[in-house]
Amino acid sequence: MELIRPSAEYKDSYIVATREFQNDTDFPARYKDVDADSLPARFDDFVLEELEKSEGKHLSIGFVPETVFWLVDKNEYIGRVAIRHKLTEHLRQTGGQIGYEVRPSKRKLGYGTQLLKLALIKAKELGVDKVLLTCDVTNIASKNIIIHAGGKYEGEGPGERDDGPRKYRYWIST
Repeated sequence: MELIRPSAEYKDSYIVATREFQNDTDFPARYKDVDADSLPARFDDFVLEELEKSEGKHLSIGFVPETVFWLVDKNEYIGRVAIRHKLTEHLRQTGGQIGYEVRPSKRKLGYGTQLLKLALIKAKELGVDKVLLTCDVTNIASKNIIIHAGGKYEGEGPGERDDGPRKYRYWIST
């Protein structure tokens, strides 16, 4: 199991994972508008865009440069982590500095714990000494992963939406 930079080598398992996320009732927003049927034809461009996010390219308004890594195990895409290079006020309140996700079929198998552990090493290599992680107060699995990684509870903050769950806030030294 390792963290790698996005690679076309994992095209098939990434596309299967995308479909899993889209069929999950609580999937990350990034999969909402992805056309999984057209993704195979444009996968090389997609990978390049993921890689170039660290240079500040292909970012939505208000987003910051981030370095994206994929967790792979036995040649299979398991999940994704993004390490944001700086914190904006929005990220300080709700998004945090590290965002991660494990595909639905691989949850509850220890991958989330390993993903965050490896991401903290990468954050240190990127020159980040302390990271803010947030999770919905309803996301007990993520809360436990963060605490297991050494997260120090700071308190609760607002949610992404007024009608959504509040966020737990944790700091971890890398």
